[in-house]
Amino acid sequence: MAAMDGQNPLLDEITCGSLLYKLQEIWDEVGESDEERDKMLLQIEEECLDVYKRKVEMAAKSRARLLQSLSDAKLELSSLLLALGENSFTGMPDKTSGTIKEQLAAIAPILEQLWQQKEERVKEFSDVQLQIEQICGEITGDLNPDQTGSGSFTVDESDLSLKKLDEYQAQFQELQREKSERLQKVLEYVSTVHDLCAVLGMDFFSIVTEVHPSLNDAVGVHSKSISNGTLAKLAKTVSSLKEDKKQRLHKLQELASQLIDLWNLMDTPTEERRLFDHVTCNISASVDEVTVPGALALDLIEQAEVEVERLDQLKASKMKEIAFKKQDELEEIYARAHVEINPEAARGNILSLIDSGNIEPSELLTDMDNQIAAAKEEALSRKEILDKVEKWMSACEEESWLEDYNRDENRYSASRGAHINLKRAEKARILVSKIPALVDTLVAKTRTWEEVHNMSFTYDGVPLLAMLDEYAMLRHERQEEKRRMRDQKKYYEQQTTDQESVFGSRPSPARPLGNKKVVGPRPNGTPNRRLSLNAHQNGSRSTAKDGKRDNTRPVAPLNYVSMSKEDAASHVSGTEPVPTSP
Repeated sequence: MAAMDGQNPLLDEITCGSLLYKLQEIWDEVGESDEERDKMLLQIEEECLDVYKRKVEMAAKSRARLLQSLSDAKLELSSLLLALGENSFTGMPDKTSGTIKEQLAAIAPILEQLWQQKEERVKEFSDVQLQIEQICGEITGDLNPDQTGSGSFTVDESDLSLKKLDEYQAQFQELQREKSERLQKVLEYVSTVHDLCAVLGMDFFSIVTEVHPSLNDAVGVHSKSISNGTLAKLAKTVSSLKEDKKQRLHKLQELASQLIDLWNLMDTPTEERRLFDHVTCNISASVDEVTVPGALALDLIEQAEVEVERLDQLKASKMKEIAFKKQDELEEIYARAHVEINPEAARGNILSLIDSGNIEPSELLTDMDNQIAAAKEEALSRKEILDKVEKWMSACEEESWLEDYNRDENRYSASRGAHINLKRAEKARILVSKIPALVDTLVAKTRTWEEVHNMSFTYDGVPLLAMLDEYAMLRHERQEEKRRMRDQKKYYEQQTTDQESVFGSRPSPARPLGNKKVVGPRPNGTPNRRLSLNAHQNGSRSTAKDGKRDNTRPVAPLNYVSMSKEDAASHVSGTEPVPTSP
């Protein structure tokens, strides 16, 4: 049997047919019946069918798995393309070409490439979002400027498109710009705080570190806090320091003004004043102009306060001297304004107030300052009228000189200085011709002033309108005198002509009966009526203690009517007798 197996060529290759042949040989040898043989073959056929069924089912399941994998791969491919914002991908296979395994093999590298691209895109999104979160944290103050590490956010992988990435990058660039602006603003605030602290003499480091520790110079520029809270605190600090600077400058300027006033009152030497040049140099400076370090330090202000207090105490001991200085100033103002006061009574009142102690020195000086201010205001209101009074009196002086000049029979001689007097006489005639208009203007302005101030306008105690009225009266009298002189001259000339016709020669002029002369200026240039008016109404003119008033200046015009050149040439005494006919 074994020899037969070795000789059978079919046994070299085992197949279903060779096995069936081997089975039949065995059956023949055993002697199986046909019925058993058919039964056995049927069983073998059923078993083979079951095997095929199992294989087919397994193949179908494998195909289904492959199809599901292909579907999943295609779905994943679409999802990746959608997430990456890609409509298509280079090298995409045809959806229907090739077997399932070929399609899977074609999709696999594309998926791997897209997964790698997705990972890179997620990293890019993560980086830019982390930077955005970090800057936002710096702005809101929820994150320290030097804090690093991942944030609490998660990347949304459903949209990893370049468009979305560009939006994040644009947001990041905008936040970077805002961060740069905020950092610049922080540095400007810090610089302002530094300058203000230098001027105020304050500790810069303690102030800025109180706002935020990162503002110290030891911290890098890009690590400084730029949060809303830091900016708000810095702005509040700058505002507070500026207000302190403003108040200190105002206080220092007040102290400087008090120092200067006290120095001026007590005639403090220049050397002593120079010790406080650093205080008085900013007396008129604005807040922005004060930039010198330590210029508004508290110790400097305290030093100025101590000096003012010392000078105040010194001022109290020198109150009489200071008060009399102010009284001198007041009297000088009234003297220049030609207002008559009683200085002796005022000085006596000052002495009594100081000696009684019923008034504070500062109150007394304040009251005298108010009096000086009122006197200056009154002098200013009188200035226009006083200027015209001066012009009027000056014109009257020229008028008096012109009358004396016209009486001089040698005025046209070739003596030295005659041409100078001649020119002066011409100018004097022009000036004298303007006197009437000047007087009318003075009267009008004086009346207007009296109506406004509801008081009489006096000139050294004499009502100015009374002086002007007296001037008008004297002018009228002088004109009448000139008219009588002209009539007497005509009568004398007529008598002389008659005598020449009778006796044939010109008689010598009659001698005057007395030495009385024409009414003219007194040696001191003041008419008798002017003196009587002053003496009767207001008394003699008061004189300042320091003798600054000019008592030689007339209080009224010298002469009120100028004589014409022809009248002066033929001027004769008003008391000469009129000769009678023989």
